[in-house]
Amino acid sequence: MKNLTPEEREALRQKIKQYQEDKTTRMVKELDKAEFGDENRPRRSSFRTANPALNSKTFSEFESVAGTDESMSINGTVSKTFFMLLLLWIAAMWMWVLSYRIASPVTVGPWVLISSVAGFIVAFVTISRKHLAHITAPIYAILEGLVLGGFSSLLNARFPGIAVQAVGLTFGTLLFILIAYKSGIIKVTQNFRLGIVAATGGIAMVYIFTLFIGLLGLPVPYIHESGIIGIAFSLFVVVIAALNLVLDFDFIEKGAADGAPKYMEWYAAFGLMITLIWLYLEIIRLLAKARRR
Repeated sequence: MKNLTPEEREALRQKIKQYQEDKTTRMVKELDKAEFGDENRPRRSSFRTANPALNSKTFSEFESVAGTDESMSINGTVSKTFFMLLLLWIAAMWMWVLSYRIASPVTVGPWVLISSVAGFIVAFVTISRKHLAHITAPIYAILEGLVLGGFSSLLNARFPGIAVQAVGLTFGTLLFILIAYKSGIIKVTQNFRLGIVAATGGIAMVYIFTLFIGLLGLPVPYIHESGIIGIAFSLFVVVIAALNLVLDFDFIEKGAADGAPKYMEWYAAFGLMITLIWLYLEIIRLLAKARRR
């Protein structure tokens, strides 16, 4: 080094710097390849959520378009969520009015059943064909509106005012969870994710077991009754459903930060709708149990 000119020393430093940068780049590519199986795919944030529409693979199937007009945004997702809620509300009101005109559960029941099956099919198509979410997500909202309108009208006929209470509590819970999330009161840690996912999975297993037992004509005691155990179980499910909203919010933020394509705004709104519908159904079931006491 002592016999080198200043220009030669500078050139040597640049070569060493370039070698170090190239080595770092190769290491990053090897890590990407080991994690994703494709060294050309950008690295993603670690996701875990119990929502069937928003899972760890949701944002791993596209190339990032961050920084362009074609990338997903939080504001875009919010606007599409409100639009889907509007469609759901219109469909629910139509079914509500129809049910009171007919005033017959025998007539309303088939509407609820057919809409439920159709909604499940549309949801499956949306999850498997995300790029079609701008078409399927609004259809899903309309179908679920028919389901919620019919189901709520039947319960409201038995327990007057219960539907309005459930709607108010659902949106109140949504607002509270959103404020708690944005203010940092509720922080999404890895343990938090694991706990909510595990609890949601456990609830799903209980419901599947209950359905199976019901098909055999056997009653499931306690948890579906209006006693203390039944109300406590429903309250627990409501809390878990509400906390799933936190995972959805975090998931949507990370998807936007990772540069998801524009159509994922519709898909993210669809995923958020799934959680909100579940939350509403659990709240109205909890209120019905409390009214039966």
